[in-house]
Amino acid sequence: MSKVYVFLADGFEEIEGLTVVDILRRAGVKTQMVSITEEKAVTGSHQIMVQADLCIKDADFSSADLLVLPGGMPGTKHLGACEVLNKQLTTFCQEGKKVAAICAAPSVLGDLGLLKGKKAACYPGFEERLTGAEVIYEKVAVDGNITTSRGMGTAIPFALSLVAQLVSKEKAEELKKGIIYGHG
Repeated sequence: MSKVYVFLADGFEEIEGLTVVDILRRAGVKTQMVSITEEKAVTGSHQIMVQADLCIKDADFSSADLLVLPGGMPGTKHLGACEVLNKQLTTFCQEGKKVAAICAAPSVLGDLGLLKGKKAACYPGFEERLTGAEVIYEKVAVDGNITTSRGMGTAIPFALSLVAQLVSKEKAEELKKGIIYGHG
């Protein structure tokens, strides 16, 4: 079974983080919320407090298959300033393991030089931070081991794309139908 870490920083966009956790867990993917601080309590950008499953110092990165960065401000700035996380993102990309980011968070990957030669999407205004990427304006951009997306309104297709990659396209379609996303 796949294992996913979704990183939470104070000021993260709640829908982007929690939608991914919810949909991946519905798909049977072991998904843990990881605080990038030494406190499990994390406050989102709209003052919604979330209890992470663990703190970054307790994360076993060797057992993870995917690292996910929700956007939001100042959450994205905090993610980009976290040295432990940046090291792991770089290692994952070098090893060809999966990394995903949504909204402003693809800028963290761009700043690390991880998007060079990749197609990537982001929240409008962050395009220049996707260093070396071919910026596209689709809801979700999947290029090799990196998945990016545009913002809160694309959180469901972003999460469903991750399910398709980790479990199966059939499971993603089943969930899409079950949550009445894009269906009458």
